[in-house]
Amino acid sequence: MKQRTLLQRAWVGRRRQGILLLVAAAALATIAMVLSLRMPAAPPEGLAPTPSAVAAAPQPPSPMPLPTKPPTTLNAAAEQLTRAVGEPATRDFRQLAEAAARAIYTWDTRTATYSQSYAALRTWWHVLPDGSNPLTIFAQQFEATGTNAAAYASLTGVHGRRSARVVNASCDAQLAQYVQEPPPWAGLHVCTVTLAVTEHASSGTNQYTVPVSIVVNCPPAATAPVDRCQVVAFYAAPDRIVY
Repeated sequence: MKQRTLLQRAWVGRRRQGILLLVAAAALATIAMVLSLRMPAAPPEGLAPTPSAVAAAPQPPSPMPLPTKPPTTLNAAAEQLTRAVGEPATRDFRQLAEAAARAIYTWDTRTATYSQSYAALRTWWHVLPDGSNPLTIFAQQFEATGTNAAAYASLTGVHGRRSARVVNASCDAQLAQYVQEPPPWAGLHVCTVTLAVTEHASSGTNQYTVPVSIVVNCPPAATAPVDRCQVVAFYAAPDRIVY
């Protein structure tokens, strides 16, 4: 009788354990199902992400294009192909020197700004390939003519303008300094031109004479165009004039 009672109790105990295991398994299945609904499944390894994932991902900035070569401020070949406004295409260095001298001392505030006048005269100055006549010298000699931004601005208000005509020109062997120190190559010429300058303004007129030395490079110089001469420098500062 006691043995039967013990068997019944054991069976009831196993039944309760089975029920508890079923309940636990059902709870775990429910939790797993809920988590699977709330968390999207990761794509299998090796597959590309969905378009929405690609759109949401931050994109790295595009790389800046790199120059193929460093920029240059001067192209000697292009310099030889260009001519300034009013610059004659000639192999007569004296004619070119006189034309350049007039251009250097001519401007009109009624028709051009200071920057435009500066740029126009800059085109007369052709930089040599060896850089022996840099544009820093051009800037100094341009202001040595008595023209700078401040003066030009004040003259603009009174409609200032300046013109020049050639009085005399001495070139090469006519200049003692040229004879004492000959140029380093054939085709390089120097002319010192004396100008009669007239400055006009609504307040009055001013007249004076002034020298300017022009350096001209012509064939057969290897640094000159084959068919014409070029201005490669001018000197307006008193200590640079060639006599």
